[in-house]
Order: sequence, then C-alpha cells, then structure tokens
Amino acid sequence: MGTLLKCYRPFFFSLVPYSARTTQLRTNHSAHAAIFRRKKLCRFTRYFSVSSLGPSQPSTAHQNCAKSDVESVNSPSPELWLHNTMSKRREIFKPKAEGKVGMYVCGVTAYDLSHIGHARVYINFDVLYRYLKYLGFEVCYVRNFTDVDDKIIARAKELGENPISLSQRYCEEFNQDMATLNCLSPSVEPRVSDHMRQIIDMIEQILNNEYAYVVDGDVYFNVEKFPEYGKLSGRDLEDNRAGERVAVDSRKKNPADFALWKSAKLGEPFWESPWGPGRPGWHIECSAMSAAYLGHSFDIHGGGIDLVFPHHENEIAQSCAACEKSNISFWIHNGFVTVDSEKMSKSLGNFFTIRQVVDLYHPLALRYFLMGAHYRSPINYTYIQLESASDRAYYIYETLHECENFLSQHDPTIRKDPILPPDTLDIIDKFHDVFVASMSDDLRTPVVLAALSDPLKVINELLHTRKGKKQELRIESLAALGKSVKNVLMVLGLMPASYSEVLQQLREKALKRANLTEEEVLQKIEERAAARINKEYEKSDAIRKDLAVLGITLMDSPSGTTWRPIVPFTLQEQLTATH
Repeated sequence: MGTLLKCYRPFFFSLVPYSARTTQLRTNHSAHAAIFRRKKLCRFTRYFSVSSLGPSQPSTAHQNCAKSDVESVNSPSPELWLHNTMSKRREIFKPKAEGKVGMYVCGVTAYDLSHIGHARVYINFDVLYRYLKYLGFEVCYVRNFTDVDDKIIARAKELGENPISLSQRYCEEFNQDMATLNCLSPSVEPRVSDHMRQIIDMIEQILNNEYAYVVDGDVYFNVEKFPEYGKLSGRDLEDNRAGERVAVDSRKKNPADFALWKSAKLGEPFWESPWGPGRPGWHIECSAMSAAYLGHSFDIHGGGIDLVFPHHENEIAQSCAACEKSNISFWIHNGFVTVDSEKMSKSLGNFFTIRQVVDLYHPLALRYFLMGAHYRSPINYTYIQLESASDRAYYIYETLHECENFLSQHDPTIRKDPILPPDTLDIIDKFHDVFVASMSDDLRTPVVLAALSDPLKVINELLHTRKGKKQELRIESLAALGKSVKNVLMVLGLMPASYSEVLQQLREKALKRANLTEEEVLQKIEERAAARINKEYEKSDAIRKDLAVLGITLMDSPSGTTWRPIVPFTLQEQLTATH
C-alpha cells in the first residue's frame, strides 16, 4: 500500500521542536488526592496558576503549537481518562509524543449562523483543550471550516451570493460567536477552499491503492474494499440501506459507497482535477486537512455524536486507504442538545442560534448551562435551566466581586505566602482534589461546578457573618479561597474579564427578559419604600412579588434597597416541582 506525498508531513511536528519536558502519567488512580495535597498555599498557587487561560484571543499556529502558555505541573500529572468512541469505554490518555497532543475537531459548515448544538460541541472541546494545557501538554488544536459544500451552494443561490464569499462571512460570524462564548482560538483553522491540492493528492493516493473508482468525473470510495468499515459506529454494510440518507446512484458498486470527488454542475464553483472539474465530497476534506497539520497518526479526533456515522466512519476508511499507518488514538463525541425534550430542528420551530440565546442570556450563563451536564450525555435546553444557570453565574461573580472589593481595601503584602487556618486549607485542598479527580475522569464538569459551592459559601461567611468577620487570618483566607475559585473558572472558561462588567451585563439581560428598564425598577423601589412608610404592607408586598414574578428580587439593608436578578418566581415553583 502506498504512502502519502511529501505535502502530508505533519504540520504539528514541523512547528514543535522536541522538548525534554514530559508529562508523566500515574497508574494509581486512587493517588489523585495524595499527589495534590498542599500544606502551604504558596505551593498550591504555584501549581494552580492558569492565568493565561483567559478570554479568547487571536493567535498563530506557531504560538499555540510550539509552547504551552499554562504554568504546568511540577509534580507528576494525574491519569487522564477519556471515553473512546472506538473502544466504547474509558481509557487512560497517553499521547503519541511525550508532552505533546494533536487534536482535530470537525468544524462548522459555514452557510448560516451557528446554533446551540454547535455551542455545546466547541465549548466541550475548548474545556478539553484548556485542561490538556493545564496539565502541561503542548497542544496543537486544529478545527476546520467547511466552506465548499452542497448546503453552502444552495444557500448562496437562494441569496444570490457567491458561495465562497457567503461561507467567508459565516466563518467570521462563527468566530465572533466562539469569542463571545469565551472559547480559546484553535492553533490552526484550515478551510477546504485553501486545501484543494492536499485533497486531490489524497484522492489520487486512494485510487492508486485501489480503494476507489471513477465514474463520469465522479470518484467514489469502494466500501467493500475496506473490511473494517463500520468499526467506529458498529454498523454493518447491510444497515446502510440505499436511499435512507441520499438518493440512490445506480452508478455505485455498492449503495454505501461515498463520493470523494463530485464532477462540476452548471453554475457551481469548481476546481480542476485529474478527473475533470469538480469539488470534493464532504468527508475527504477532514482526512486531508488533519493529515496535513497533524499527520496520519495523532491523538484525538472529536465532534458531535451525529458525526460518528457517516462522517467519521468514512474518514477512517479513506484515511486508512490513503496511508496504512493511519491511526487516531481517541475518538471523542459529545451528546445532543434537545429543546424541551425534543430534538432541535428548524421544522419543529425549536431551533435556536447562539445569537438568539445570548440576546437574552449572558454568554457565560449559556456556557455554564452547557457544562452542567456531562459532555457525553444529552442535555435538555429549557428556559428554566437557563434561568437557573444565569442565577448561579450571578451568585458566583457577585461573591468574587465582593471578595475582590474587600481585599482591595487591604495591604496586598499581607497575602504573600500566608499561613492559613487549617479549616481554610482543608476547604481549598478538598476543592482542588475534586477538581483534578473529576476533570481527569472524562471531564466531569457538573461535579466541578457543584464543588464551587463550598469555597464560595465560606467566602460569603467570611465577608458577611458575625462569626466570619472575627475569624483569625480572615484576609489571608479570603485571598486564598478567591484565588482557588478563580483558577478553576479559568480552566473551565468561565472567568470573565471583569466581575463588575459581567454583573452589569447579567442585570441588563434580566431586565430585557422582564421587559423592564432599570429606571422602572428603581421607581418600584421608591413606591415600595413609600408604601412601607405609610404602613401599606399589602401594597409593599405586592410590589416585591410582582417583580419576583418577572425575575427581579429586592434586597433590603440598613443602607437602602437594591435589586438583583433571580429565577422568575413561577419558574422557581417549576424547578422545585422537578427536584
């Protein structure tokens, strides 16, 4: 069997010189806690520094592939277990090259605005990307754009626009959405239209190896030549009934054969090839681009569960047909997003773009919601759950904002290399142990989000309760607890640029959902204050209740009455009923 041409020299390894620094993997799964316990905070914070994992910034492939911008672990790393779709089980992640990871994630077909299903895919792999970098790996993350496709051509005809310019526009829109959701930029973002030479070369190699055939300018992959076809999805060739997904083509040797190259049709974009003018089939693009940037043998290939068949199944077949050494260690897929327990689709009218959701809810609330279920499980999108996520996000950022404001009033030198009370150290150590153990166990983000409760609760007690205000080393404890929470939020991609800004934005979104202005809320507060002065308590209570129904709660204090967003009262009752 032949090998690929010189152009398929792995881009990742051409950029990354060999480094002696390695990431060791332990075999004792129960050793997580023992590895990471810390007796002094200075050791903890030195290990737990992830300040570079902030909001998404444009970056070059060299910057992201050639070095890790996370302060890595000095002690041995924990075992990272990931679920492999190929083996149908969890496996210990061991990269092919020590200390380096090559990851390819199938990107969007750029013909429309991205929806919340896309948001889940790319938030999931952003979390994996961040956690791998946190563990000290040098990661080359490749995520493609499909900018040549039937759907793009059909949409362009509908709009009277050039297909390439239309897809270019939606690629830019997608990147804006990803930045909004606080996703880090991948190392490389290749596009199909820029890689026709590599695609054509790969098809020629598959033909040379006798795994494909040409019919009237079209090139088809012959699935019967590849006995392992179906090993990822578990489907037999008999399961792939003709006409189930696409119209039957009588020219095919087998109904399951798929197009590697499509001959040009009138009015469609085309490229010259040995088989005549045309364009690539959908599946070949990812095989060619992943090989161009990561080689034929790399660590992780990911995407939504809907890509297992036929897309990833076909990728495996054609990649192996082009190069017998083709091998991907882990196939990782995330679950579906349903809407009110129904599959999301335009025909059902329950299709939501990212833009539509973040118009009413903060992007970090959407990110929190999508991380609130394990990535492989289906997640049900409802307004109740999104309101709950928004409320939780507000609580987290308000607590950290109050902590930050308090600490800003005290000498920062007090907080350097502090000796902490045993109770504070215990909270921090337990929180960190849960974080590492859960993330290393197939990215169990819901457990990590739940674990935020303990340190946040202690911060609030130290800030607001009589007992907390009297605690010895209170300032040092607040600084340490705040830092531990902040660093976990960094890895999860939930750390905002500014607490005050995100809180204001959360308030503005709540007002928009309530169809109120802040001036109207303040007017209601004044009316309520007047009613209380006049002992009109029923009126006072009615004002508070009416606002609570709309998702606005009033908080009385000696200095006056303020407001904050909450889950609307009627939805609170539904949440209570479902738990």
